[in-house]
Amino acid sequence: MIRVLIADDHPVFRSGLRGLLSALDIEVVGEARDGAEAVRLAAELQPDVVVMDLHMPGGNGVDATRTLTRVSPGIGVLVLTMFHDDDSVFAAIRAGARGYLLKEAGVEEISRAVQAVAAGEAIYGPGIAKRVLGFFAGMAEPSRAAFPELTEREREVLELIAQGRNNTEIASLLFLSSKTIRNHVSNIFMKLHVADRAQAIIRAREAGLG
Repeated sequence: MIRVLIADDHPVFRSGLRGLLSALDIEVVGEARDGAEAVRLAAELQPDVVVMDLHMPGGNGVDATRTLTRVSPGIGVLVLTMFHDDDSVFAAIRAGARGYLLKEAGVEEISRAVQAVAAGEAIYGPGIAKRVLGFFAGMAEPSRAAFPELTEREREVLELIAQGRNNTEIASLLFLSSKTIRNHVSNIFMKLHVADRAQAIIRAREAGLG
């Protein structure tokens, strides 16, 4: 049985979500009222998934997600929120959230998302998925023409380097380990014949990336 911790500052919503998940044979092991309590309870209870709201008093969901993915990487975070602006979506993804749904999602969608995140997969609601795919589609095309010697993954990493992101942020955004990102960065430096990150950024931005 999948074990879930709910983090949301609205008690009525927590109660309703608990009932919904319990009806789906998903065990709710605890409830948190803010991000700080979510981090503490997750460390204590070790759920499979934390269903996390983003904007809560006393510790927001983005900071809590970032802490959880660092100290308990085996716990998956599924964001369930009212907010669908780009800043909220990409902040949550960069923090390490594996899933992002809006609170208007249906029962089947929530059930599927909890199961996917528990299995280590990434899942987004339809509107959110379009934004994520659009982001990667928009950054892949110019890099393919500019640097044909790079693999598709290396081009994705170079685009994010050109945006000024560090390796930890890139690893979170691409759902890869920090070691894998370091290897990609080394390969990029070698193929572009640059000595460091600053030179790589210059080359990438000259080509229209970032």
